Amino acid sequence: MGKSQKWYVVWAGRKPGVYGSWAECEAQVKGYPDAKFMAFESREKAEAAYQSNPDAHIGQHVSNLTPELLKQLGDSYAVDAAASGSPGPLEYRCVHIPTGREVFRRGPFADGTNNVGEFLALVEALALSKRKGVTSPIYSDSRTALGWLKDKRCKTELQPTQRNVKLFERIAKAEDWLQLNDYANTVSKWETEKWGENPADFGRK
Repeated sequence: MGKSQKWYVVWAGRKPGVYGSWAECEAQVKGYPDAKFMAFESREKAEAAYQSNPDAHIGQHVSNLTPELLKQLGDSYAVDAAASGSPGPLEYRCVHIPTGREVFRRGPFADGTNNVGEFLALVEALALSKRKGVTSPIYSDSRTALGWLKDKRCKTELQPTQRNVKLFERIAKAEDWLQLNDYANTVSKWETEKWGENPADFGRK
């Protein structure tokens, strides 16, 4: 069965509106500072969302988790990242799964990638947990970032530019933290196929 069409809302971009393809949406948001956009399953939902506040929609996935899954996951956290292009403007964040509370959000950073954002989000979540004495599980849907975390090194092929200096400074600090610290949290793969969308997902594609 073919993949159903998605509709894209651009609240902040070169030309805000509702678009019927990712290519049209990407043209409005790629490289645009502080772009805000999201995918929807139908044109009706997209048009209704366009008339409302983007913060009421972006990343609101916890309500889609079943009570059984929430009980299974317990007191836990999820991280995710969103880059408009590769490379492109990058954001990443951490969400408390049972409540949907956003623990932190960083960015946008110029010339970044999703995997770099996932790696940074994992390390920041671990560092914050250690400072606060929290040992709850942390989930990410990026196998690449989980591998980098295990190796204590961000093995990105992303090239440094004048625009992403701050991002590479964060990568260096994250790698240093991993070399100097251990952590008690279990870090696991978010099973999207079984559980649905990561609660920290930005819902953009």
